[in-house]
Amino acid sequence: MRKKTHFAELILLLVAIIWGINPPIIKLGLQFLAPQPYNVARMLVASVAALIALWLSGSYRRVDRADFWKLCQVSALGFFVFQLFFTEGIQRTTSGNASFMLCLMPVSVLLLNKLFGLETITRPVVIGIVCSISGIALIVVGAGRELSLSSGHLLGTLLILVAQAGYAYYTVFSKELLARYSSYQVSAYLMVITSVMLLAVSAPEVTSVAWLDLPVAAWTSVLFSAVLALCLANVLWIWGTGVIGTSRAAIFNNLSPVFAVITGYLLLGETFGALQAAGAAFVFAGVYITRHKDRWLGQRADASL
Repeated sequence: MRKKTHFAELILLLVAIIWGINPPIIKLGLQFLAPQPYNVARMLVASVAALIALWLSGSYRRVDRADFWKLCQVSALGFFVFQLFFTEGIQRTTSGNASFMLCLMPVSVLLLNKLFGLETITRPVVIGIVCSISGIALIVVGAGRELSLSSGHLLGTLLILVAQAGYAYYTVFSKELLARYSSYQVSAYLMVITSVMLLAVSAPEVTSVAWLDLPVAAWTSVLFSAVLALCLANVLWIWGTGVIGTSRAAIFNNLSPVFAVITGYLLLGETFGALQAAGAAFVFAGVYITRHKDRWLGQRADASL
């Protein structure tokens, strides 16, 4: 079991790396496509990839009616909310506000677990999350990204806050489906249902795009974001949460900005100064604390909140 846990943590680290690389790739695609058509395109491609992965895995089983409605609920209140509100919110606020709101996702996971009594919340996990949030704040400030509470940015900030809450909901409530279905099947169903919902609210924008005239760069962005950041990463994310629990897994989400900063430094020539380095250290320290809780708090580490 320990080996499986360590392997799951390595997998979640890989997911964080993929998600860290994804934002610059998305920015490339948004040079040629409006946000919602881009979102629909990558979701549809991801759905096809997820269905192929499900077929190749041989893990499909018939979905009970109750579980189907549960999948619809997780899609609507979780994955769909994140995709829609994040895309709309990122245009209406600063990148600093968006980064900080997204790093609150582990807090939302803790609150949902506490509210529904799904997982025991330990003090080291809380300490690790606080440490990682502090690290993200240092990274945002060090990168010169604006943190703004002005009225012009308030709506976008609130939309991003709702988006991260949606992703927390998806993270927490997709886990219970793993008792009956594989991560391939859960991911494929969530992708397909969410794609239908996004297409329903974005149909006029989507049909107005001259898809055949898009350059190779646009399709490269869509394919990377769809196949790796959406399909592969979410299959691995769902599986990882099933192994180590949603509260511990959620903190790996806060590693993504670290890899985003590193990617920007290596590929785009962006700055990487002392504050970003300190922030990265805080984030990794937060992950370390949650992994080695007994070493930090001894016998009291398993005390729940």
